[in-house]
Amino acid sequence: MTTVQSKQNQMVELTFDASIDYEDPFNHVKFEAFVSTPSGQTLKVPGFWAGGEQWKIRYASSQIGEHRVITKCSNHVDEGLDARSAVISIEAYEGDNPLFKHGAVHASANRSHLEHEDGTPFFWLADTWWMSLTDRLQWPDDFKWLTQDRVDKGYTAIQVVAGLYPDMGPFDERGTNEGGQSWEPGFQRLNPAFFEAADRKIDWMVQSGLMPCIVGSWGYYLDFLGKDKLRQHWEYLVARYGAYPVMWCAAGEANMPYYQSDSFKDAALKETYMLRHKVEWTEMGEFIKGIDPFRRALTIHPTEYGHDMVEDASMLDLDMLQTGHSGLLTVEATTKRIQSSVAREPKTPVINSEVCYEGIGGTSFQDTQRMLFWNCVLNGACGHTYGANGIWQVNDEERPYGASPTGIAWGHSFWKDAAKLPGSGQLGIGKRLLERYDWWAFRAHPEWLNPVPDNADVYARPYAAGIPGEVRVIYASIHMVFPGLTVRGIEPDVRYRAFLFDPATGEETDRGIVEPDAEGTWYTGPLPVFHDWVLVLERAK
Repeated sequence: MTTVQSKQNQMVELTFDASIDYEDPFNHVKFEAFVSTPSGQTLKVPGFWAGGEQWKIRYASSQIGEHRVITKCSNHVDEGLDARSAVISIEAYEGDNPLFKHGAVHASANRSHLEHEDGTPFFWLADTWWMSLTDRLQWPDDFKWLTQDRVDKGYTAIQVVAGLYPDMGPFDERGTNEGGQSWEPGFQRLNPAFFEAADRKIDWMVQSGLMPCIVGSWGYYLDFLGKDKLRQHWEYLVARYGAYPVMWCAAGEANMPYYQSDSFKDAALKETYMLRHKVEWTEMGEFIKGIDPFRRALTIHPTEYGHDMVEDASMLDLDMLQTGHSGLLTVEATTKRIQSSVAREPKTPVINSEVCYEGIGGTSFQDTQRMLFWNCVLNGACGHTYGANGIWQVNDEERPYGASPTGIAWGHSFWKDAAKLPGSGQLGIGKRLLERYDWWAFRAHPEWLNPVPDNADVYARPYAAGIPGEVRVIYASIHMVFPGLTVRGIEPDVRYRAFLFDPATGEETDRGIVEPDAEGTWYTGPLPVFHDWVLVLERAK
């Protein structure tokens, strides 16, 4: 019997060779393993075809001890695949990678934020690399460079599509990597060579401490493949990547028809289409959860609200939003959508998963990125997703992505230039400030500020959140610089120390001990420089 050594939460791989030469193994053979854990559970772990006669089982667990494996093949006379046994011996992980140290990520018990398996809060700061598994983001040098850049800036997750991409139709040559397309022509069978190339990138993200949020497909592939083929696609993804500490995203823009279809152009047809897809993506989400022995978290990327993409939002660990790409015009509507999503029941952690890619349309640069980040997190989002135009579609210097099916290109910025846009780093600066405190216990507190007139512009709308008696964090944009901020409702038995935080640089200006008036109100006076600020009041020690 084979014994394999591994560490907690790290993927371990078992390889098997079929003893029978199958004409169409992907469609005609089912391979799985039953794993008995030290706690007495038995898990059914799906296997996957790796090409040729080779099949694999991937496994991971936080449980220390011996995990006993017995395989099962739908063809019981295949001695290479059926009734093969092994032992996976898992030891304690002692490194610093948070995904291995604390485990995979899911919704917290109170469903206000995300946390690791061991209960450690997880701050979602994601970047958008939709097409990064294509060969326009070359392995290894370019991919490793971008990964390290994001790790250095404090990112924790990457949104990535597993081969069935947005902004193109099936089998567009721009969807290939070193192994070809993700599926063979006509969707006859999946192409293991594509995923073998993708493995290196997914594994490097995880080894670098970045959680892959794997989008199975863009929503309209439900029409191109049909439900049965798309279920095969998901069976393969769960088998190949479920042992990694990933999050599943059932679809991107789940209810959006293909760009050239009649349902995209006709309002009545679109409404019918969206209602049908709401049912079908609910069923697909239930299917994904049902086949995943590792119980990875599930979300869905929307055209507007994730909770509207499915019939029962309680199935989601994360409520993703998409709120627009129109620069400052998007900001106010974004804030309202975050507020309404955070307030809704059933309660679900909320993230703005797509908004105003930096540089898109020659707009949405770092000032807009900061405003969106702070407005979202101070109104209850459990983090934020950043995106840069040029990275999401991966514009290679010599091979820009080009036009969408509409005939219009989103822009030709080289991905490496886009990676250096200042907004990405400034969001990391904001995350590091929040991580000084129990950010997961923050709640929005508009009553800590003066009421904002209904006709106030986006630059004149400060937002506050924190923990009463412990810390208050207030974001103020440029139209609050001259009037300053009035902080209200300061507890009479709490002494606060205040400082101003520059959200672009991280520099701090001490404001000393807060001395409120008899009504618990404290006025900052005009702020020192004409740019946005974060004001922090923390309990004095």
